[in-house]
Amino acid sequence: MTQTPLAHSPAAERNQAPILGVMRKLLAPTGTALEIACGTGQHAACFGAALPGWQWQPTDWQDTLFSSVIGWCAQHGAANVQAPLRLDVTLSPWPTDAPAFSTPFDLIYCANMLHIAPWECCGGLMRGAARHLGAQGLLVTYGPYLEQGVPTAEGNLAFDASLRAQDPRWGIRAVEEVAAEAQAAGLQLAQRHALPANNLLLVWQRSR
Repeated sequence: MTQTPLAHSPAAERNQAPILGVMRKLLAPTGTALEIACGTGQHAACFGAALPGWQWQPTDWQDTLFSSVIGWCAQHGAANVQAPLRLDVTLSPWPTDAPAFSTPFDLIYCANMLHIAPWECCGGLMRGAARHLGAQGLLVTYGPYLEQGVPTAEGNLAFDASLRAQDPRWGIRAVEEVAAEAQAAGLQLAQRHALPANNLLLVWQRSR
């Protein structure tokens, strides 16, 4: 019987190693992680397999790729990755179609969501992270950003234009505007890591 090919993101395949390199330095040997907007599941599978001391909970706002998430995790032998759940960051409580999370997470990880989602998702992410992170927990966001005083790469300018042409609610976000949403939720930017292809990995923590 022919198996259906798993959904595949070339970008996720390219960026998972650089992201993992930073995560290894950030994270303790053990912990619990919540992934927002897990997409194909390639990151969940890669990070779950590479960080066996971590329990990883993938989520996405729609369930269309959940079979792919499960398939990638099976291929990587990532038994520490839980079954994916549906989660809309703009709604409370988290997750959306299951009992609310009852214990805090050490890490909330969200890659490549903010620029392909309406702006209100940024505030929803920050408020949800503030609700569900432990006292020393970290929110890690990854993707392209605009920064005051930093020239924007031509590729990111073109990408931003293409996103806004697809949906005027989308677009590459300014770090300063994301930081304002974080501050309103009680979080602050703690670390900035420049990664390949003009992307940033940003680390947020509690400010109060």
